[in-house]
Amino acid sequence: MSRVVLPAAWVARVEGYPADAGPTGAAWLATVPRLIDEALQRWGLVVDGEPRTGWTAVVVPVRRDGEALALKVTWPHPEGTHEALALRTWAGSGAVRLVAALPTDGVLLLERLDADRDLSEVWVDEACEVVGGLLRQLQVPAPPQFPRLPEYLAPHLERMPGRAAVPRRVVTRTVGLARELLSGEVPEVLLHTDLHFENVLMGSQGWTAIDPKPVAGHPAFDLFPLLHNRVDELGTGAAFRWSVRHRVSVAAEAAGIDLDDAFAWTLLRAGVEVSWVSETGDAADVSLHVALTKALDE
Repeated sequence: MSRVVLPAAWVARVEGYPADAGPTGAAWLATVPRLIDEALQRWGLVVDGEPRTGWTAVVVPVRRDGEALALKVTWPHPEGTHEALALRTWAGSGAVRLVAALPTDGVLLLERLDADRDLSEVWVDEACEVVGGLLRQLQVPAPPQFPRLPEYLAPHLERMPGRAAVPRRVVTRTVGLARELLSGEVPEVLLHTDLHFENVLMGSQGWTAIDPKPVAGHPAFDLFPLLHNRVDELGTGAAFRWSVRHRVSVAAEAAGIDLDDAFAWTLLRAGVEVSWVSETGDAADVSLHVALTKALDE
């Protein structure tokens, strides 16, 4: 077996994950050492450092014939199903380059990026411009395997009215906006859907997107994650509204997205996010997302 030691705090968190169209976190963790070992042998890899972790994956620095690479093993869940296909579609343009994959096992071999350099400390306007520029690169036609935005959002929109923590005005506004935006022909570009400041790392070709949760839809749906990080920098009151709208505007311009579309689709997603975070029971998180809907609305 490999000598890769999984971080204890990460293991403790993942062990509590319930099954989500796949194994529980605990059941999956029991397979991770084997998956790592098999990948090391299959692709002729040598471990080259301590593993890094995210919410659902462990990434092991490796080398092959002197080339620095990264071995990623991800807990099977619906949002991660098509990651390999998305990376293969982008072919290293704006997103991390996929070297090899075993998608059914959630095992990816990727180019090595600098895990210590993301956009968290970059001046926020510049960071938004970087994200917008990456989104412009990632706006390619989506292959048919990816879920389309209307079908992806449908179950979330159906559940919203039954969630007591979601304000009625948010339900009404979100459902109405969804009816308006999703009723016609929705563009079907490949969306990252999780391109926040911490999911952009520095690589040999510059800033690079990682960890997509891909669907097919309107490119403006990809702007909301800019509001997930560095929330304390948004300020309060009138400054909060200005900062929220400014981030969206800066990124939309860099991405080549119409501003009216940018605010409409970001408002729709903000409303859906209120419903999503209400499932956790975190009142502060719900309040933040309700405030974001207010800031985005006219």
